[in-house]
Formats: sequence, C-alpha cells, structure tokens
Amino acid sequence: MKKAVRVFISILKIYAYFVATIVTAYYVYAFAINTANRQDGSDVLAAKPVIYLYPQKEQETFIRLDYHGKLTTSFPAYDDGLKGWRVLAYPDGHVVNLADNETYNYLFWEGKPEKADYDFSTGFVVAGKDTASFLRKTLEEFGLTPKEYNEFIVYWLPKMENNAYNLIHFADKEYTKNAPLNIEPKPDSLLRVFMVYKPIDKRLDIKPQTIAPFVRKGFSVVEWGGSEVE
Repeated sequence: MKKAVRVFISILKIYAYFVATIVTAYYVYAFAINTANRQDGSDVLAAKPVIYLYPQKEQETFIRLDYHGKLTTSFPAYDDGLKGWRVLAYPDGHVVNLADNETYNYLFWEGKPEKADYDFSTGFVVAGKDTASFLRKTLEEFGLTPKEYNEFIVYWLPKMENNAYNLIHFADKEYTKNAPLNIEPKPDSLLRVFMVYKPIDKRLDIKPQTIAPFVRKGFSVVEWGGSEVE
C-alpha cells in the first residue's frame, strides 16, 4: 500500500512538472510574440523630425512642441523661454527665425521620448535593396512632395539599404501623443509622417498598413521623421 502511494505521488510530481513546463513555454511564447509586435520606444531616438511651413502668404507663425521627453538637438535652436520657435514663414517653405534673423529651409529637432509604444502588427517588410523605391512610392502616396520625400530618403536610406530586410511601420497617435504640435495661426492642413523600423534577417508575413493620402489646403504644415527600433 505504501509503495502504491509513493508511486502515485511520483506520478503526480511528474504531471505537475509537465504542466508547469507547458505553461511556462506558453507564456514565454506569448511574451516573444508580443515583443515582436510591440516595441517600447524608451530607448529610441526620435530622429530628424523636420517641420515645413507653407502659408499662402508671408506670415508670422509660432510653433510649440510639447515633447514628452528630452530634446537632444534642434536647428534653429528651440527657444526655451518662448517654449517654441517664432518665425516668418513663406509660401515656398523657407522660414526666417526671429530669434536670430537667419533663414532656414525647415525646423529641425531630435529627442528621446520618455516612453513610446510602437505597434508592428501592421506595416511592411521591405528588402534593404528595395528601400529607396519603397520609400519614394509610399511617401508620395502619403502626399509628400518630391523635395520632401527626397530629403527623407537621403537621410534614412544609408541606415536601411544594407539590411537584409526592414520591418516598417508608420506611427500615428503612437507618435503624435508624445510630440504634440501647437501652431498659431492654426494650419488648415497638417501631415505628420513618422516611420519606425527595425532590421530583420528574413521576410515576415504582416498585415499591410493602410496609407491615407494627405490633401493640402490653405496654410499647410508637413513634418517627417523616424526611429530605428532594435
């Protein structure tokens, strides 16, 4: 009788170990899938967002960036006293910064967010060698002009074209909630394109992201930038 009890207890221990192993494996798998599809951007730099202003006529404009993080650089310098930039904006996109009376093609900034959560459940998997053609086609679909998307490509292409593949997602509220823009006078149309990507070794199946075209009207503001996620 005692021997039978010992055998029964041993079987229960083996069963319990087996169940624990299966449960642990399941949670490890679930965590891996979740990590692959979502990325905490706390260690990610918001790289080279640039802001173009296109008023219908010359106008003084104030741009405030309420960034939830730390600005690491800006050009022209972000005025901490004003908490923004005050510029004369012109229809061709160039601005005169009133703090130094110098002319700039756009407003440039970079920063490290306190936290950002990027969703890679939709997007695009693009071979490194196809990066330029993909970006040209997709950014044009967004509504960027050749000048704007060529400047985007010149910055990002060297970082992406030598990767085997890039998993690319264009962030929306994931980005804008961390970097609200307040512009006076208020633009009639605003486009903010923020690409997040991570290099990968092989092609993955992913649901394609829908691109909503941008229609410019009146005073238009366009911003582009991006981040690499490891």
